[in-house]
Amino acid sequence: MKIAVINGTEKRGVTYRMKEIFLEQFRDDSEITEYYLPKDGPGFCMGCTACFRNDQIRCKDSEKVQKIEKSMLEADLLVFTSPAYVFHTTGAMKAMLDHFGYRWMPHRPAKEMFGKRAVIITQCLGEGGKSAAKDIKDSLSWWGISTIKVVSFKLMSEIDWDKIEDKRKASFKKKLDSIAQKMRAIDYSRPGHTGVVVKAKFYAVRMLQTSLGKQNPEYTDFKYWNENGWIGKARPWKCH
Repeated sequence: MKIAVINGTEKRGVTYRMKEIFLEQFRDDSEITEYYLPKDGPGFCMGCTACFRNDQIRCKDSEKVQKIEKSMLEADLLVFTSPAYVFHTTGAMKAMLDHFGYRWMPHRPAKEMFGKRAVIITQCLGEGGKSAAKDIKDSLSWWGISTIKVVSFKLMSEIDWDKIEDKRKASFKKKLDSIAQKMRAIDYSRPGHTGVVVKAKFYAVRMLQTSLGKQNPEYTDFKYWNENGWIGKARPWKCH
């Protein structure tokens, strides 16, 4: 089993400890590839639109973006972690996700993403964990992923792991272990279910691409959809 982990911070604090607890059940028999942002990720998107208009390889940060994408496409399970920064995911995580705008449904989604499973782990002192998770979940859904588990914790009184009382740590571990067990029980030889929300997005975009293709058959995104057969009867969730 292959797991790709995208950490929204390099800091080895509470979020890091929670991620480690989750991965404990996978380490003995899984190949885990981790990225720590911003160190391992791309810089800020400059809005040059080269990835949309021409080819993602033309991005100034293409080398790092494509390395991360390769790991995600090859993985059976994707794990994203992020503390909440002012009610949102970290700037480094947002910067990385911005670079994958070309993989959103209205552009050139990767067929491999339809059927992936993902887990998002967030934590915050009070509120903001769920909105931080939503920042990540929005991208995953528009990439074509339906099975997305969100685990969000409210620390409430302490952000230093060593000062958090043992009882609270035990509750964190119980919840993370439960999610890990459920994810381990999945048969990864079979793709995940593609839900109605993702399918609705696909069909809405398919109508858009069909219209754009009539206006300009050489339009980059239309050509991609057409070459994959999605303008016709082929569907990405049936390609596995």
